[in-house]
Amino acid sequence: MTDDTRSETGNGTGRKGKGWGIVIAACVGLWLVQNGSADLTPPVPTAAEAFAAGPHQHTDAAAAPLPASAPVRIRIPEIGVDAPVMRLGLAPDGSLEVPPSGNSNIAGWYKYGTPPGAKGTAIVAGHVDNAEGPAVFYALGALKKGHRIEVTRRDGRTAVFTIDAIEVYANEDFPDRKVYGPADRAELRVITCGGAFDRKTGYQGNVVAYAHLIGVR
Repeated sequence: MTDDTRSETGNGTGRKGKGWGIVIAACVGLWLVQNGSADLTPPVPTAAEAFAAGPHQHTDAAAAPLPASAPVRIRIPEIGVDAPVMRLGLAPDGSLEVPPSGNSNIAGWYKYGTPPGAKGTAIVAGHVDNAEGPAVFYALGALKKGHRIEVTRRDGRTAVFTIDAIEVYANEDFPDRKVYGPADRAELRVITCGGAFDRKTGYQGNVVAYAHLIGVR
C-alpha cells in the first residue's frame, strides 16, 4: 500500500490480537466524576438516527474508493470538530490504544486497518471527555443522518463522508462484525465512549457513527 500505510487485511479493520469488543478502553469519564452531575452527560443518539430494520438503505451514492493514504485531520462541521489525527495501535491486552487524555482535541486512526477513503472499513476513535471537560467527540451523539465528515489525508486529498447512522451500544452488546467488518466500498466508523454512566466504572458503552465516502476534494 502507498504512503507508508499498511493494512493487515483487505477491507476490514486489519484486527490483530483480542479485546476489540470495547473499542475505547479508557471510558472513565473523568470530567463527570469530578463534576458529579448527570446533567453533564454527552448527547445520546435518538432511535431515528439508527439503521432501519432490514437491509441498510443509503440515500447518497458512494464515490469510488481512493488509494491508501494515512489521515492527518478530521472535521465534522455540524458539531464543531476540527482535530488532528494520530496513529493508534493495540495495547498489550489487545484493546485499541487511545489518544493521550491530556489533549482534548485529538483523534486517532487505527493504523493497522483501512485508511479513510480507501476501500474497506476505517476506524477513527477519540475521547468523549477528559479531566478538563468535553473532548473531541463529546457531541458525536448529536449528529444526524446526512451530516458530513471530512478527513484530510497525507496525500493532500480530503475524503468527504456522509453519515448513514449513529448508534449507541452497551459494552456487553457491542456488535464487533457490524462495526469492524469488511466493506466493498469506502466506509468510516467514528467511535467514542457513551451510553449509561456509572461514577465508579465510567461510561458503559460506545457511540458509533457509520458513514460512507461520497466525494473527494
